[in-house]
Amino acid sequence: MSSVRDKIGLVIFGTNTPAGKLFDLVLIYAILLSVGAVVLDSVVSLHTRFGIWFTYIEWFFTLLFTVEYFLRIYISHRPLRYVFSFFGLVDLISIIPSYLALVVTGANYLVIIRMLRVLRVFRVLKLVRYMDEANVLTRSLYLARRKILVFFVTVIVLSFIFGCLMFVVEGPEHGFTSIPKSIYWTIVTITTVGYGDITPQTVLGQFISTIAMLLGYSIIAIPTGIITAELAGEMSRVRCERSCQNCGRASHEADAHHCRHCGAGLVTDELSENAD
Repeated sequence: MSSVRDKIGLVIFGTNTPAGKLFDLVLIYAILLSVGAVVLDSVVSLHTRFGIWFTYIEWFFTLLFTVEYFLRIYISHRPLRYVFSFFGLVDLISIIPSYLALVVTGANYLVIIRMLRVLRVFRVLKLVRYMDEANVLTRSLYLARRKILVFFVTVIVLSFIFGCLMFVVEGPEHGFTSIPKSIYWTIVTITTVGYGDITPQTVLGQFISTIAMLLGYSIIAIPTGIITAELAGEMSRVRCERSCQNCGRASHEADAHHCRHCGAGLVTDELSENAD
């Protein structure tokens, strides 16, 4: 019994084995196809013509994911830990709506919750190279958090100032009925969205809106520059940390497998942790 359990676990959790990689690939396609079916079924014309087929497809994937869910519980050394984990809850929520639709009136609206299945893609993408790149981006955002906070506070202050000015200059007769609504217009203008539901009518108001529009372009560029600078610095730091144990040379790419100077194999972080 334990050997069967180990074999199943090797397929489901063994991302480095051929069977595990095939399972991950099949799971990715199944998740994307099931989500795609939910999206297409929401189109009235398609639902009218192919509704019964969408139902068959939905139940096929529901049963497939149900079997996978209970297999994960079966092979887990700590079943409750998996059940109450983030992905365990996502797995459960993604299959419950189909069964609820059988017994609860109006539960068909819960079909949208099955869109959470797309979150499961991140489980099968837990490969070293993807996690390393995600960690670099996360650390870059963390290091830039204070600069980004100062930037957003500045934007909020400017939005408040411009909103108050537009409320005084334009007034309720031109759609600026309150300071909050004027601040809303300022944010829409600064972010270059421009819904057009409120527009300044006076010359002074149009002049102020022009300044807000020009300011909006610089506001878009500033956070991009902050994050890019931190990201470049973090990537450079990661390269410096990768060193060859044979020749001692550093500054290797994060996904490099061999030293670019002597050709010796590089020890990955995962192997070094296992060695420790």
